[in-house]
Amino acid sequence: MPRSTRRRPALAHPAVEEIDLYDVLHALSDPTRMTIVRILRAEPERACGTFPVDVAPSTLSHHFKVLRESGVINQREEGNRRFSALRTVDLERRFPGLLDTVLAALARNEHGAEPAAEPAWHG
Repeated sequence: MPRSTRRRPALAHPAVEEIDLYDVLHALSDPTRMTIVRILRAEPERACGTFPVDVAPSTLSHHFKVLRESGVINQREEGNRRFSALRTVDLERRFPGLLDTVLAALARNEHGAEPAAEPAWHG
């Protein structure tokens, strides 16, 4: 059976100035997507099918799309594989400290650290 000659559509990546804070925060609000982000923080690039997440391939594709279209990751195709990389420089330029803050908060949450007490209101 002959292979299709149809090409996949080009991957959409927002320009740095188009990265929206609400889209980034939405993308970072999901545990599976945060697993992807943490792995990409430690590795410069990784093939999409190699992330240790327990979701269906179609669901994983959706998570990558959300991350890509929000500006959190960049993806490139090489043959029949797709590789992902974190857009660390772009995110830092657009929202300084955001990614580090979110990752640090997640690490504190996972290690059972108590959040800092809020000051009492004296009004």
